[in-house]
Amino acid sequence: MGRLGPRRCLPGPPPLLLLLLLALAALPPLLHAAVSPGGMLFPRESESRDVRTLDGVWNFRLCPEEDPEQGSRERWFHQDLTQTGEVIPMPVPASYNDVTTERYIREHVGVVYYDRTFFVPANWDAGSSRVWLRFGSVHYAAKVWINGHLVMMHEIGHLPFEKEITSKLRFGAKNRVTVEVDNTLYQQSIPQGRLVEIKTDMGLKTIQSYTFDFFNYAGIHRPVYLYTTPHTYLDDMTITTDVDGSTGYINYALTLGGVTSRETPRIQIDVLDADGNFVYSHTDHDGLKGRIEVPDARLWWPYLMDPDPGYMYTFQVRVTGHIWGHDDVYRQPVGIRTVEWNNSTVLINGRPIYIRGFGKHEDANIRGKGLDYPTLVRDFNLFKWVGGNAFRTSHYPYAEEIMDFADRMGIMVIDECPSVDTENYSATLLQKHKDSLGELIRRDKNRPSVIMWSVANEARTQLADADSYFKNVVSYVKQLDKTRPVTAALSRQFYEDKVAQHLDVVGVNRYNAWYIYPGRLETVRLAMENELANWRHKHPTKPFIMMEYGADAYSGLHQLPEFVWSEEFQTSLLSEHFKAFDNLRKKGWFIGEMIWNFADFMTAQAYPRVGGNKKGIFTRDRQPKSAAHHVRRRYFALAQELDGYSLPDDLAPYVYTPVGNGSNYF
Repeated sequence: MGRLGPRRCLPGPPPLLLLLLLALAALPPLLHAAVSPGGMLFPRESESRDVRTLDGVWNFRLCPEEDPEQGSRERWFHQDLTQTGEVIPMPVPASYNDVTTERYIREHVGVVYYDRTFFVPANWDAGSSRVWLRFGSVHYAAKVWINGHLVMMHEIGHLPFEKEITSKLRFGAKNRVTVEVDNTLYQQSIPQGRLVEIKTDMGLKTIQSYTFDFFNYAGIHRPVYLYTTPHTYLDDMTITTDVDGSTGYINYALTLGGVTSRETPRIQIDVLDADGNFVYSHTDHDGLKGRIEVPDARLWWPYLMDPDPGYMYTFQVRVTGHIWGHDDVYRQPVGIRTVEWNNSTVLINGRPIYIRGFGKHEDANIRGKGLDYPTLVRDFNLFKWVGGNAFRTSHYPYAEEIMDFADRMGIMVIDECPSVDTENYSATLLQKHKDSLGELIRRDKNRPSVIMWSVANEARTQLADADSYFKNVVSYVKQLDKTRPVTAALSRQFYEDKVAQHLDVVGVNRYNAWYIYPGRLETVRLAMENELANWRHKHPTKPFIMMEYGADAYSGLHQLPEFVWSEEFQTSLLSEHFKAFDNLRKKGWFIGEMIWNFADFMTAQAYPRVGGNKKGIFTRDRQPKSAAHHVRRRYFALAQELDGYSLPDDLAPYVYTPVGNGSNYF
């Protein structure tokens, strides 16, 4: 058994053949290999569902880079990993790269193995229960064995996958889960990479090469859950909401699993407000679809647009199957809100939004891209402090636990798939790109915080094949969800880009006075205003957002007059952009500004990077640079102007109080 699938980098097809393949790939397949036919509801405890975590310290072992098939050939998954050779302890969830002190582990390219044992309660073996195993994210490709049985495979990191494993378990006894993880990126993976051979003192060595500017952390990045459902269970739900005056509407479509031909399950739907009071209750034998009216609805509003942002109801489903006699109960948080867009703006609940936020990364010291609750909570506290109302999940989907916070706090999210620096377009790449978006939308479709889908970051949109490729990608997204606009972060010039024409909202990345004329602050305002005007002239029916701009600042470096890499320069560069944005806001089609980046983050080793990318207004350990205080004053001033929000008392430190008539200070 080799590594997951045929993932070698192959030469692309001839241009005419590529066009034909792209056209064929645009047809809806019967089943996407990377997308399970079932739902992807987050594991939530209830009367009918037991949820347990397998997080902790696992056994870990590398396959030699020169022999990535060793684990498969020697069948490491058929015994405890400790019996196959030397192992080291490895935390889950976490990236494995920075946990140890060994450089060869940090830079490893290829396959690693994890395993651990766990017990399954004997009372779970009741005949009417199903047991599921769910991984929040494994980067990049994974195979999973239970007690030596291969139960699932998944490709594309940053997205969850699961499988029922009831028949492979030993109830009331010890079980073993083994995971093979392959971090290799190719030209037909999402994101793309290459394998490159370099000469070293020890001979030729294969290294991973990629063009994106963040470290290719690998491992079991998010929680691992073991959970139960009854035999007849709620498999999936799709929820959309409408608002008419003071009345809110919840539209739902449910999918059941495990239903036999001999039964028609009874469906009970309840809606509870944030205090747990019932606002709707109904039972039906044919209740898989419906529309619920919520009088005097409390709407979901973004942070600073309402005194009570992020208001959530609970949508409660009870499925009663007659054969097994066990109910399944599932509770889904729901925010009632509308998202609309036109040729000049995006509206939430009928009000135009103005995005002031950030690009971000899942990135923290030691644990890499592993889910880290203290960092998660700290980030959202900093979001409130700085007055931000949105972030983009650059450049991949973030953990569901992060998205839960965004829902509850009213932080708008531009939800991005893992396609970054996309090039060398092919039918295989297109299918994987669509798979990644299909899995993302299936996971996040019910979230009120998600206001746009982003299909790529800085793709090579000037290439001839980009037109048909992204036309297919955007069309696929709209087949799955028509309730949100589609965007992308574009980096090519307006006159060469071939993708903006297919988008609903156009995002632009540009680094004036940093990568373009470094240090020349006097070029920023005019360049930004002229370029955005040119974009709008080319696409007069689309709103625009500044998706990325910024400058590196090394924390603690101060220079006056300001100089590149100093905190003063970062603040001045942001200020020059603010001038341009205020002029662009007056034109009526510019809808937001997103700083790159929220916090410093790790990258591959490169001479322009000093311990990673330092464009954050917060350090990697989440402390403010000078620019953070400056951005805070702007973001709250915009909230006051646009949404009538009262300024915080501590926005400006005390300076002085005039004495007398102001002319005598003695």
